[in-house]
Amino acid sequence: MTQAKQEYDTIAAAYQDSKQLSFRKYVEEYTLFEILGDIRGKEVVDLACGEGFYTRKIKRAGAAQVTGVDISGEMVRLAEEQERRQPLGCKYAHQDVATLRMAQAADIVVAMYLLNYAQTREQLFRFCQVAADILRPGGQFAGFNDNIRNPPRGTASFAKYGFEKTSASPPQEGDAIVYRFTNEDGQRFEFNNFFLKPETYRAAFEQAGFVNFRWVTLLHPSQRNNPFWDDFMSNLPLAGFTAAKE
Repeated sequence: MTQAKQEYDTIAAAYQDSKQLSFRKYVEEYTLFEILGDIRGKEVVDLACGEGFYTRKIKRAGAAQVTGVDISGEMVRLAEEQERRQPLGCKYAHQDVATLRMAQAADIVVAMYLLNYAQTREQLFRFCQVAADILRPGGQFAGFNDNIRNPPRGTASFAKYGFEKTSASPPQEGDAIVYRFTNEDGQRFEFNNFFLKPETYRAAFEQAGFVNFRWVTLLHPSQRNNPFWDDFMSNLPLAGFTAAKE
């Protein structure tokens, strides 16, 4: 995860600005909160929290306590800066998720674009095991991910949504999937995810003790008759997920 740390320390501000792209609100955020349901009074841990974008949204949705964890010191600095400006009671930890230990169990673990940093099945299992160790029995593990069920064939352009994806065609286990983003102000940045097969994901969740694992991608009802989203929804580049700890 050293490479990811270096990448995100460098692009932290640009990545923060990318949260204004339309797919974040109408697909990503909508799907996540539909998956989570009523979180009022819940204890939540937000893995790979970045600058705290969803950490804060989860707290505003009524969670009793939310702790964000990220490997990038610059991302955590941005998150803590927002907390100082507009206190919500969110807590943050600068730590590698792969070695994370939490003193207190949680009801929900959220992982927005964490799992796609696993380059091997062992690393993926480690992320799932960390989530399972944090959760109480019956707790929920949910988040968003590169859609490994629909890898790009070479370069896939979602330029009107703000990004492109490039990978080997077809990708093999551990191959990089490069995301190139263009923010609304024209600022550009890129980072790597890694491809693992759908069956590798399912096996990792099951090995870590999760049940009812499934992929979910939804479009906000206000946009369902908007043809702007046709290319996105017919060739899904991203996917939400959810599972429960036994």
